[in-house]
Amino acid sequence: MAIILGIESSCDETSASICINGEIRSNVIATQAIHAKYGGVVPELASRAHQQNIIPTVEEAIRQAKINKNQIDAVSFTRGPGLLGALLVGTSFAKSFALARNIPLIDINHMQAHILAHFIDDPKPSFPFLCLTVSGGHTQIVLVKDYFEMELLGETLDDAAGEAFDKTAKILDLPYPGGPLIDKLAHEGNAGAFKLPEPQIPGLDFSFSGLKTAILYLVQDQIRLNPDFLKENIADLCASVQSRIVSILLNKLKKAAKQTGVKDIAIAGGVSANSGLRKELMEMGNKYRWNVFIPKFEYCTDNAAMIAIAGYYKYLAGDFVGQDVAPLARMHL
Repeated sequence: MAIILGIESSCDETSASICINGEIRSNVIATQAIHAKYGGVVPELASRAHQQNIIPTVEEAIRQAKINKNQIDAVSFTRGPGLLGALLVGTSFAKSFALARNIPLIDINHMQAHILAHFIDDPKPSFPFLCLTVSGGHTQIVLVKDYFEMELLGETLDDAAGEAFDKTAKILDLPYPGGPLIDKLAHEGNAGAFKLPEPQIPGLDFSFSGLKTAILYLVQDQIRLNPDFLKENIADLCASVQSRIVSILLNKLKKAAKQTGVKDIAIAGGVSANSGLRKELMEMGNKYRWNVFIPKFEYCTDNAAMIAIAGYYKYLAGDFVGQDVAPLARMHL
């Protein structure tokens, strides 16, 4: 039997999870509402909130899993990428817990963990599979050959998809976090109301900065003509923006599937919770006869269950780190 405690603290979610023999028994997430009034995550405030949340979050994860701390066989934690101060809190706790109990310490790449979230529930993808990993800080197409053998095929050259959603929300005068609000309002709008450009980036790389600029100029020009433009067109704007971001993502994914010949196609990361992306991917999967894998909503955004499941597979491989391990703000896939 292997019981793994997973710790996630890369940004503004403090999360702890217990994995027993590859089965997630608890996944506790403490969100940080304080950032909303600043319109984005404030790193110093995030670090302080992690310090306040981490012990009660871990205690609750252990309680929900119906075990005691002495039964835990290893601690897995997010080493990076992420906010350095936030990562430091999770890393320090994991090191202390492991040292006190004399159990192994397992470092996890946050982006690999998003991909490995697909191994929490059935059905699971078969190797090799393609994964479109989309979050606030990353947009990548990854060829997944094994649990920890992954090849980066394409990535964003500037803004990530989640960043594009959040920055667009600011332009549209929507509160933070803007991505889920755009998704909600898009259901009420006409996706064809406003024509937005699709960047012509070679290969499998992405770019969203030009789209963000086009949205900014569109809004500025229309407000000059009609000061109530945003209020009168917010649903159509959200639908148009979401449609274009989704088409940029899926057109590249379709290209990657064609180039590799891979039929198992997955999405991961916070933006994979977007209803428009999930719907369009399912339709594209039916059209091209892909086997499509979409995680449950609770495993899309930052969570410790994905850290715990990744830790479980590293535990089986005996892949541990020492007490000298340090967090990394930047960490390659």
